[in-house]
Amino acid sequence: MRAKAIQGLLASVDGYHVGMSAEAFGRYLPAVVTLDDLAAMNAADRHGRRYELSSEGALSVMPLPDSGHAAIASRLLAWLVLAGWPAVQILQAVGVRVPGPVGDGGRIPDLTVWSGPQPRSVWLALTDLLLVVEIVSPGSAAIDEVVKLREYAEAGIPRYWMVERDAAQTVTLHVLGPDKAYDVAAKMPLAWLLQTTPSDHHLGG
Repeated sequence: MRAKAIQGLLASVDGYHVGMSAEAFGRYLPAVVTLDDLAAMNAADRHGRRYELSSEGALSVMPLPDSGHAAIASRLLAWLVLAGWPAVQILQAVGVRVPGPVGDGGRIPDLTVWSGPQPRSVWLALTDLLLVVEIVSPGSAAIDEVVKLREYAEAGIPRYWMVERDAAQTVTLHVLGPDKAYDVAAKMPLAWLLQTTPSDHHLGG
């Protein structure tokens, strides 16, 4: 029954983009979306959309990343590998379990850096997570710049970098402060960041 509801929900998402009513979308949405539901939705979506869940239980449908988005992620990954980070500690688009006041949320950051290799899992715990990178897309700006900024800080993630899609591909480097809020440590074009080393930003390999 749950699987049929998920299939109906995905069909309604497809229809919603071509004019189906919000009522039809809501008909298939479970009263409480679990991380298992979220994993099933991500696995079944034939268009490559990402489904994420806030720590308050709000469902987000993220647009399919374009080639420019992928190129930024690849450049950052190569920068980290060339600096000596083991590739198994740099993960692209992996699910992370974000604890919250009413339950666990699930986010799929564009890039994550870990202090050690991670076990095979759909939703990884935050224990060894050092850095989350989100590449801001037109459809994700409000979530990346406001919701995730607060959510990642409250979850205790030490560093959160946001890459804008402006001409300079500006990177804002956030560092977690003692009050569990992020401070802006630096802001620079991506090209400038790639001329530095991870250790310049206290990201040790």
